[in-house]
Amino acid sequence: MTTDLTVTGMSCEHCEQTVEDALADVDGVTDASADNEADTVTVEGDADVDALVAAVEDAGYDATA
Repeated sequence: MTTDLTVTGMSCEHCEQTVEDALADVDGVTDASADNEADTVTVEGDADVDALVAAVEDAGYDATA
């Protein structure tokens, strides 16, 4: 399953990596790919959307599904 999130606050590749690392720690995530220019992250796996949003927000960014 693929889930796309809108993530605001990312401004560089380090930000992308921070978001990807935060999502990698969520149960069910098999891959995450962030794009700071598009303000998006694509998540592969069967993780709960609320858990994905919470992980991104815990990393310091705003996220919506």
